[in-house]
Parts: sequence; structure tokens; C-alpha cells
Amino acid sequence: MASAVAEFYRGADLFITGATGFVGVALLEKVLRCCPDVGNIYCLMRPKRGKDISSRAEEFPKNLIFEKLIEKHGKDLFKKIIPIAGEIGEENLGLSPEDRKLLQDKVQVAFHCAATLDFEANLRTTVDVNLLGTRRIVELCSGMSKLKALVHVSSAYVNSNLHVQIDEKLYPVPDDAEKIIGMVAALNDSALEELTPKVLGNHPNTYTFTKALAEHEVAKGFQKFPAVVVRPSMITCAWKEPVPGWINSKNGPSGFFMGAAKGVVRRLPVGKHLVYDYIPVDIVVNEMLVAAWHTATNKPKEMPVYHLTSSTCNPFRWASIENRIQNQLNSMPLKAAVWYPSLKLVPSLALFRLSALFVHFMPAYFFDTLTMFAGGRPILVRLHTNVSKSLVRLAPFIFQEWFFDNKKTLALHESLNSTDKEMFGLDVRPIQWGDYFEDMQAGVRRYLNNEELKTLPAARKKNKILYVLNILVQIAFLSTIWFGFSRFVGMSMASTIWLYPILYFLFNLL
Repeated sequence: MASAVAEFYRGADLFITGATGFVGVALLEKVLRCCPDVGNIYCLMRPKRGKDISSRAEEFPKNLIFEKLIEKHGKDLFKKIIPIAGEIGEENLGLSPEDRKLLQDKVQVAFHCAATLDFEANLRTTVDVNLLGTRRIVELCSGMSKLKALVHVSSAYVNSNLHVQIDEKLYPVPDDAEKIIGMVAALNDSALEELTPKVLGNHPNTYTFTKALAEHEVAKGFQKFPAVVVRPSMITCAWKEPVPGWINSKNGPSGFFMGAAKGVVRRLPVGKHLVYDYIPVDIVVNEMLVAAWHTATNKPKEMPVYHLTSSTCNPFRWASIENRIQNQLNSMPLKAAVWYPSLKLVPSLALFRLSALFVHFMPAYFFDTLTMFAGGRPILVRLHTNVSKSLVRLAPFIFQEWFFDNKKTLALHESLNSTDKEMFGLDVRPIQWGDYFEDMQAGVRRYLNNEELKTLPAARKKNKILYVLNILVQIAFLSTIWFGFSRFVGMSMASTIWLYPILYFLFNLL
């Protein structure tokens, strides 16, 4: 049976924002690999780090996500990628009149992935990029004569202020967009920062607030052209495609696994019996492609909203993989590890901060001091300081459950023919989370730490040495405390031998 979804994209010209990001590059790969007869793919890009947009576009084939594509089709398909100079945060997207006309004459399907994901970003930045950037995309799409669908990538957490089961629908706007835009334009930075908490209300940050406003910009566009909103939760590594475990984002659990594999991050604050909502990136791009096809084909009267989530159909709890984490760290160690890898789950931020003093900051100061004496650049103290700050920003999400209904997504999956269910499947119910997180750790090793499988024997040998050193350091540390206590109370170490198991017990609680 032929793929109805792939056929929809045959000859179609696409427009993608955020094409160099985690989701954008995965979308590019999927389209080129599974819809090779697609037309041109116009990617909004800006110069970065001294490279113009053409140079940046030429770097796509070097990304490891494209290995499977290149093996199957070669590099000729990359000629379909056409960079367009622009910036989501600029007026008129920074497009030249010629490029704007080109897009409005050619594009049939648009994917808006670009956004600022920084939870610490100020209201001025997030309004400009997330809210006004989306408005600029809608205005551009309004003039596209051949447009069949706009897919807007939102977030399941735009309604995280509700703290209830959240449905696949457009919720009331959190504030008047024009009022917010006018306020941002009128106030200086200090005044805006002072007023921001009042503006946000019960929204945890400027990201969720402005992304919620942006959905209503798309809804206004829906009155003129077909549009659909997809809301992924926390996007994590690939489940199946192009290879299990592929990842190029350090956000979420992959960042902690990266630090754990290097031996520098040793504690993870989570409620291990709470439900955390993770969604593989390959499911996200499948839904984007399917949602565009379905919206263009069925022409719904109301703007569709789909949740790309797992909490209500295949809930994940950290307790389910707690006993497998250490085994996987030992089976897939890093050759570049600086210390023996270990990752322990702790049930509160307070306990995390306490344990971090002993297992993060004390070793960090020690190794940074050695690095400075050796003429190197110390980084560990700064790294752990940044981790601590990021956890403050993430605090509203760490120990809170949300349940995102995804019945519409599951129904959309069931509407696909057998070929499309295989090629563009949306059903996350079969995911075995233990196996998935093992693939994630392997993917972190390969794609974030850039270590190939051939380095594994040497890495395992080094890991055994680091294990012995780790035990010796722990013994030395506890013995030093034991010795100090004995001297302080004026007793022999033999008389205070009872202290050693107590210290060991307390240390393991941290």
C-alpha cells in the first residue's frame, strides 16, 4: 500500500523555521529520507559565528543524523535545501522583498519550529521571538498563494498553570497580546523586569506565557488558511529513527546523563514515583508531517490541536529505571570520563543541594585547582554553579505532575493506512522505557560526547581503574573525618571505630 503522507509531499515546496535546531534538523532528515520526491525546502537561517547562511547549510551533511540518509540516497538530496536569510525576531522576519515573494509564490507547507527555549529569558526577548515571531510567520503565510497548511510547534506546557489534566484544545488567552506588546515597547528593562511576575500570574516563566499567546496568533491565521498546533512535552532522543538514541540536545535527561557519564554529575533531583512526560523526537516530526497532511486533506472547521505526550497513555516514572542507570553507565562508559560515573536519584532540591556540596562542589574545586596548576582552564565549579541555577528555573517542573490527554493524536495514528503507520507512526504506547533510556545513554555517548563504539574497550578499562580510585578516595575521605573526630574528642581511632559505619551510612544518604 502506498504512503498517503509521502504522496502528499511529492513535489511540495516546504518552509521551515528553526531548521538547525533539535526538532528542525530531525524534521529535515525525515523529509529527505522518507519523502525524497519533495520539492525545495526553504530554511529560514541567519549568519552565526562568522558563517554565512550558505556555509551553515553546507554543514548539514556533516551532522551524524544524516548518516542513514546519505547511505540510502547519497548527498544529492541536500540540493533541495535552500537557505533563506532571515531572523524570527526581526521585523518582516528580516526577509528581502525578493525572498518574501519567492516564499509566498512557492511554499505549500510551512513548519514553524523556531522559538527561544530559555526559561530565564526576559519578557522582552520571549515576546519578540515567541509571540511576535509567530505573528510574523502568520503574516507571511497569509500571503502564500499555494499554502496547504501551517504547522506551529507549541508546547504541552503552555497550559502548565492549570495543574489539571490538559486537553487537546485551545485554552483562553492568558492576557491581551496587544497590551503585552505595548507594555514591552513602552517600558525599560528594569521596569519590565519588576512588572514581569505580575504579568505572568500563575505561569511559571516567560516561555510558557508567550507560547500560550502565540497559539492564539495561529488561531487568528486559521481564519485565513489551514493551520494546526502540535504540543510536544519534553522532547528527548529518537525512539526508532533515524537510529535509536540519536540526540543533539543537552536539555532534559540527556544533559544529566552526559554529565553523569563524564563522572561530574552524580545526583539528579526527581520525584521517582511521579509521572514525567517525555516524547521521542522522531514521534514529534512524524506528527508534524502527519498533522499537516491531515489538516490540508480534511480541512477541519476548527483549528486542530494535538498533544505529543506520553503521560496518559504510557506514563514514565524514574523508579522504573532506577536500578538500570548504574549498570548502563558501567556498560557504556566514556573514554573521556574524568571520574567514575555514578548517578543517584534524590527526592528533593534541598537534599540535592546538600549532597552537591560533597559530591559536586568539593571535587570540582579540587580538580579545578589541579587544572589551574597544570595551566589548563578550570570549568567544573562553573559547570555545577550553572546546573544549580538551572535547577532553580526548572523547580516548578521537577516535582509536579501533569497529565496531557492525547486521544486526538492516537485517533490520528489509527486513521493512517498500514504503510503510514509504519513510516509515520504516532503511537508511543509500545515504548519500553527501560530500553528507551538505555538507548538514550548510548546516544549521549555517541552523539553528545562524540565517542564511537571502537573506543568502548579502552573506556571500559579506564572505568575499572576509576572505580578503584573512587573507592580509595571514599575510604580516604571517611577516614579523614574519622581521624579528625577522634582527635577532637581525645579518643583513639580504635575507640571510635563505631563512627565509620555511621559516616558510611550518612554519606550514602546524600
